[in-house]
Amino acid sequence: MNENDALNEGGWGESDAGRKVSNNLQVSEKYVIDFRFEVRNKGGHSSLPVADNAIYHLAGALERLSNFGFPLKTNEVTTAYFQRMAKIETGPLAEDLAKVAQGSQDAMRRVAAASPAWNATLRTTCVATQLEGGHAMNALPQFAAATVNCRVLPEDSLDYVQSTLQKVVADDQVGIKVIGDATKGPPSAMRPDVLDAVNRVTNSLWQGVPVVPTMVMGATDGKSLRAAGIPTYGVQGFFIDRNDIRFHGRDERMAVQSFYEGQTFLYQLVKTLSGTGD
Repeated sequence: MNENDALNEGGWGESDAGRKVSNNLQVSEKYVIDFRFEVRNKGGHSSLPVADNAIYHLAGALERLSNFGFPLKTNEVTTAYFQRMAKIETGPLAEDLAKVAQGSQDAMRRVAAASPAWNATLRTTCVATQLEGGHAMNALPQFAAATVNCRVLPEDSLDYVQSTLQKVVADDQVGIKVIGDATKGPPSAMRPDVLDAVNRVTNSLWQGVPVVPTMVMGATDGKSLRAAGIPTYGVQGFFIDRNDIRFHGRDERMAVQSFYEGQTFLYQLVKTLSGTGD
């Protein structure tokens, strides 16, 4: 690696029923846009209900959002990911994964329906994560709001996402504004020397497990590094069961063996990349 490149967390290994499927190398990631949906109303006494209710406006907007999906598509990194996964998978979806890499919309729909992770890899997603509203049990609400967290494909702009949400909500009573920063970084080059080093260490520990370039569905510090012009590669050597992903859950966990294997992997990878060991 060059002195201006960075190693970061973000990529992880995929396992399935104890079988190590792939050791993923993150070279790009989605970026985050948080939106606030707000409805304000004159309110009134709860004994005199009207249809123009702040909570109902917000509920309708969120219901329409829940039934909406952004377009399915691939980019350079996700195309490479699905090409590799098509050669690794042995189940009935292997052919569809290859077709996804070729741009088939029908295959994308089937693959997205088969896995929340693949769905999030193929499209921008927006989901409600927080709610607030009302001020008294016996009063019509004067205010209702929701936080909507979007994980956005690198090629989708903030303006595009916001204008799409406004069309989906289709209610001028619901204001939609951006909360905080929406910085994104460019993908890092899929450098042969980095891929070779990760391949060599992976094969030394888990013979035959392929390394797959990937776009992470969430966001890491790599976004800020890439935005600052520092190519960043996320790899950990921790293997996560693809059917039991618990990130940010109350019961988030990792297998003890996977944790210690990851420490060994990272130690050997740093030695390899720094030229201080094989």
